[in-house]
Amino acid sequence: MSLFDAFIRDFDKVLRVISGVAVASRPTPAVHAQDELMNDKQRHHSAGLMRVNHVGEVCAQALYDSQGRFARNEALREQFRRAGREEEDHLAWTAQRLRELGSRPSLLNPFWYAGAYALGAIAAHLGDAHSLGFVVETERQVEAHLASHLQRLPEADHKSRAIVEQMRFDEIEHGAKAQSMGASDMPTPVQKAMQVIAKAMTTTAYYI
Repeated sequence: MSLFDAFIRDFDKVLRVISGVAVASRPTPAVHAQDELMNDKQRHHSAGLMRVNHVGEVCAQALYDSQGRFARNEALREQFRRAGREEEDHLAWTAQRLRELGSRPSLLNPFWYAGAYALGAIAAHLGDAHSLGFVVETERQVEAHLASHLQRLPEADHKSRAIVEQMRFDEIEHGAKAQSMGASDMPTPVQKAMQVIAKAMTTTAYYI
């Protein structure tokens, strides 16, 4: 593949990610779930939470793409590709659920993608152990965030809850795999900074 062809391929993927166009390799976990009747306030709340989750998957695509591109060994690059494919399922599932709820992805997706890509590149350039450590800490925070959504989603929204539960399971696996490959611990100040960034993102994405 020529450099130009690779650029077109990558640019097309970025456009699909930030616009919410993704194809899942697995059926949505909500396929057999049946929602109970929800009022407008509940549907709006579910949509806000699922938009936050969709933004998280936009960021995951950016992180895994950049960390895979700058990883220093093929085994690690393959792990990032494999995890990225699973995260693309999440991207498709959350985008579909947003449509079902009559809502849309975040208008700030290009910003979220660019910021996450930059963070992934920085982590990768610090070395594979630090890059894996960044994955472990990211997945730990995402798992906690998804667990909180299971508490906050309306009880009647069985479809969203099924999706979030499967996403949570996958994120735990991704973090465990990164840990087993030799991740180093992130310094406490870095962990705190990641929490602050995540809080700003999730608060904004709920509305915009």
